[in-house]
Amino acid sequence: MSEADYDWYGPDAATFGDRVAGAREVAGMSQAQLARRLGIKKSTLLGWEQDLSEPRANKLSMMAGVLNVSIKWLITGEGEGMSQLIEEMAVVGDFSEILNELREIRTEMRNGADRTARLEKKIRLLLERGEQV
Repeated sequence: MSEADYDWYGPDAATFGDRVAGAREVAGMSQAQLARRLGIKKSTLLGWEQDLSEPRANKLSMMAGVLNVSIKWLITGEGEGMSQLIEEMAVVGDFSEILNELREIRTEMRNGADRTARLEKKIRLLLERGEQV
């Protein structure tokens, strides 16, 4: 069996989390986008992708629909999996994947800047209070 024929997301090669992450990437979604579509926190999805936890049946069903894969494939690696070829994702998906990652980084940086500004404000208030005492 050549490497091209190997089922990287099959039952012997991948975990539930690997399949979720792989199907999400093929669908061209970031973790934040999929989490939003499922109505969950990004940290919850991260836990699923890292095999730290598993979704309840209703979220599993919803996720299978959003990712266009079967529930059986997500759980076992058998059945109807990703409809697009991984090679196709590498060619077509490279730009969208990079753009999604850039958007995530920009959002994280913006959130970090906002958090830094809030902390600076707290320090200024504490310093002003200290000068008045």
